[in-house]
Amino acid sequence: MEYKNIIFEVKDGVATITFNRPEVLNALSDELLKELSHALDDIAENEDIRVLILTGAGEKSFVAGADIKEIATFDALDAKSFAQTGQSTINKFENLPIPVIAAVNGFALGGGCEIALACDFIYASENAMFGLPEVNLGLIPGMGGTQRLPRLIGKNMAKEMIFTGKMISAAEAEKIGIVNRVCSQELLMEETVKVVGTIASKGKVSIRAAKQAIDIGANVDLHSGCNIEIDAFALCMASEDAKEGMTAFIEKRAANFKGSLN
Repeated sequence: MEYKNIIFEVKDGVATITFNRPEVLNALSDELLKELSHALDDIAENEDIRVLILTGAGEKSFVAGADIKEIATFDALDAKSFAQTGQSTINKFENLPIPVIAAVNGFALGGGCEIALACDFIYASENAMFGLPEVNLGLIPGMGGTQRLPRLIGKNMAKEMIFTGKMISAAEAEKIGIVNRVCSQELLMEETVKVVGTIASKGKVSIRAAKQAIDIGANVDLHSGCNIEIDAFALCMASEDAKEGMTAFIEKRAANFKGSLN
């Protein structure tokens, strides 16, 4: 597929998707969402990809929300279809067996914030701004924001952000637990690539198991979550990665993980 609204690259087992509509601060359109969905399907089928990075073109914006000129033409049925497309696409980040890291390099508002929230964690530049400002348009978040944000920072903090439509800085986002790390604009991708390299060097089976155990366990009671962890731990033990990792430890050498999910 030829991409017009995103840049999709793969190098050394790391995929990078760059939202590429800088003239409108990388705003989400229906066409962009369809391209993003297609790229994520390609990633899911590529056994060689170990980590995905998301970022935005330019220095001003990650994704500054939906394309308001486009959605202003919607009726209720159009809006429902757009939200369904957005949610089904964003859900793919969580369904991928590999880690997805957001490198937020500017505005992450509305749908852009919702994309970042669906990633496994977020690094942000010092100029990044986060918010779900849909109430300012007489709307509410439609791509998972009312569900993921409270689960991340608690209901009260999420309600304040969503009810007021306010934007918060990267520093505040880090303080309340939305962002893992804040970097200078110049060092954002360097720091993101560094942590991604560390993750990519680990066993793919164990990374997948850890992601699934955390994500599924977060939505069940503690006892059920611990049982999920037991099963995931046992499955890891049956993998070639576990054999290699423990053998390498005993032999005092670096592990050479094959990364097979089969």
